[in-house]
Amino acid sequence: MLDARLVVRRPAFTLDATLEVAPGEVVALLGPNGAGKTTALRALAGLTPLDEGHIILDGRHLERLAPEHRNIGVVFQDYLLFPHLSALDNVAFGPRCRGASRAAARARAANLLAQVGLSDFAARKPRQLSGGQAQRVALARALATDPHLLLLDEPLAALDARTRLDTRAQLRHQLSAQPGPTVLVTHDPLDAMLLADRLVILEDGRVVQTGDAATVTSTPRTDYVARLVGLNLYRGRAEGTLVQVSPGFALTTATPLTGEVFVAFPPAAVALYPTRPQGSPRNTWEATVTSMAPHGDALRIELSGPLAVAADVTPAAAVHLALAPGSAVWASLKATEASAYPA
Repeated sequence: MLDARLVVRRPAFTLDATLEVAPGEVVALLGPNGAGKTTALRALAGLTPLDEGHIILDGRHLERLAPEHRNIGVVFQDYLLFPHLSALDNVAFGPRCRGASRAAARARAANLLAQVGLSDFAARKPRQLSGGQAQRVALARALATDPHLLLLDEPLAALDARTRLDTRAQLRHQLSAQPGPTVLVTHDPLDAMLLADRLVILEDGRVVQTGDAATVTSTPRTDYVARLVGLNLYRGRAEGTLVQVSPGFALTTATPLTGEVFVAFPPAAVALYPTRPQGSPRNTWEATVTSMAPHGDALRIELSGPLAVAADVTPAAAVHLALAPGSAVWASLKATEASAYPA
């Protein structure tokens, strides 16, 4: 079990994050650039000292121990394999440093390379390996000393799209067999959602949301998370099904609540019309197109007005509506499409 409170102070930034990870659990630290993800990982590894807080792993305090005494395995973003050593000797390096004989260390390394499917590449130097192969060698090297905690810093960032797809699946399988806690740092939401059991969202050095992927993606609590999962998000005050989200403007939702709430809905739920729509939509308002950009098979339309909102429409609908920056339109949103939940 990992129980940590990480406080690292810099002149213009302070990391103050609490992190708990169970044995066998993979937790992804996700957040924008500068959120403190890598600082948190370096603090856990002992490469950045804490100004305050604690790091307790299996009941043992690590915060004052040097990195080499923490029994932590680290996979760095650029892998940092020794260029002059073979894949086998890269993996055997850790056990050798722990006092294992050359034969025992190489046997351990050979077993780990077999586990990651690289037995046939044991004699190759790092320059002779593909990006995905180098990533697996780095993982095997991190596991060679049977670490109590595994740390991965953007482990797939250096790979091309095709290699990343294949390596991600292999990495998920390998992490599922890791008995200790694993902390993964990434800026890629897909890596986080497919590799981790739980997400921890960091912004400005603070944990702003935590939960499994389904919970985080369905109930975002910050603009960053909402943008990450492609939702419009607003905070307001609810009285029944009516939520005041800005001065003079309220949204009707399907869920009656009272007090501070969030309201979220996908851009595809926003319909655009040339004139005020008739019929069932409970939420309608006048808006102005501020920008347009391709978004998958649709066009993402950014709107200003009483509510700044993103809407997705088909290219055919955009032509029919004669949409262009500065165009006036009516927007509508069904109450059943607006998800409200306590703030």
